[in-house]
Amino acid sequence: MAATLYLTQASYDRILAALRAVYPQEGCGFCSGRGGCITTIYPITNTLDSPVAYAMDPQEQIAALLAMEAAGETLLAIYHSHPHGPAGPSPSDIAHAYYPEAGYIIVSFARPEQPLMQAFSIVENSVQPIRLVSV
Repeated sequence: MAATLYLTQASYDRILAALRAVYPQEGCGFCSGRGGCITTIYPITNTLDSPVAYAMDPQEQIAALLAMEAAGETLLAIYHSHPHGPAGPSPSDIAHAYYPEAGYIIVSFARPEQPLMQAFSIVENSVQPIRLVSV
């Protein structure tokens, strides 16, 4: 996993819009692109419809992964929100980090007017920060 992910303004805006659309529930989705630069966002339904947990709709996950492959992009990150919590991984987030090759972007809406977005590498229960750089 790269120590830096590059995020276009359009991708940043799409992530926030997708998460705000399901607030106060947790939202989730995939981010793809090339060369560590996130350019495509795939909002995915949280089948738990919960403010404290998420599970991605499996059919939507497969459709997103196939679309990435068709576009010649790779999965760079999984994003989700913490509507009322911090922008760091919870014990559940760490336990369910099934994509070690991808980063994990967490957006806190604890201060809804100023969402906080942070990224992490989660591999075998080890959490390391990833820099998010706007491009």
